[in-house]
Amino acid sequence: MLTEIRNSLRPAFMLLLLLTLLTGVAYPLAITGIAQTAFPAQANGSLISERGTIVGSELIGQGFAQPRYFHSRPSAAGDGYDASASAATNLAPGSQDLRDAIAARVEDARAQGMTGVSVPPDLVTTSASGLDPHISPEAAFAQVDRVARARGLTPQSLRAVVERSVEYPLFGIIGEPRVNVLKLNRQVDRISAKPL
Repeated sequence: MLTEIRNSLRPAFMLLLLLTLLTGVAYPLAITGIAQTAFPAQANGSLISERGTIVGSELIGQGFAQPRYFHSRPSAAGDGYDASASAATNLAPGSQDLRDAIAARVEDARAQGMTGVSVPPDLVTTSASGLDPHISPEAAFAQVDRVARARGLTPQSLRAVVERSVEYPLFGIIGEPRVNVLKLNRQVDRISAKPL
């Protein structure tokens, strides 16, 4: 009887070991090798570097609060833009806390000079991940006057930079037009008339 149990368990353990090596070691190594060869930038986090220093990732939003920068979408991840605590607020549309937070953000945008235009929704609401690196072109254009004033640039020259920064949908149908805030702010840093 004991021999029969051993004989029936041996193939099960061998199959477990084989599948563990195949799916837990060989497959991940093969996929990692293919990714590193075919798409090295994306496989390593789509990092953005400036003069040899990594300043961020194309995929992770950052908080920009100074008037001379285009502001990102608000974040509810941890203390804000914390990739280890990615999460939404999980507040219902009828939540008073959500309405208060949006009203405070609209008031803040108005205090920073966003007058004469409606405040785009993506500047006052958080994304599902809390790490969205993009804003809509409308949100970027709504901030042009404030950033231009803070940097001593003409709004027209800054609008041109924003227009060049718009990323369009893949094949014209997949996704929405968007602007990567970190990339836009790096471009503006390079042309800024006022020293930072």
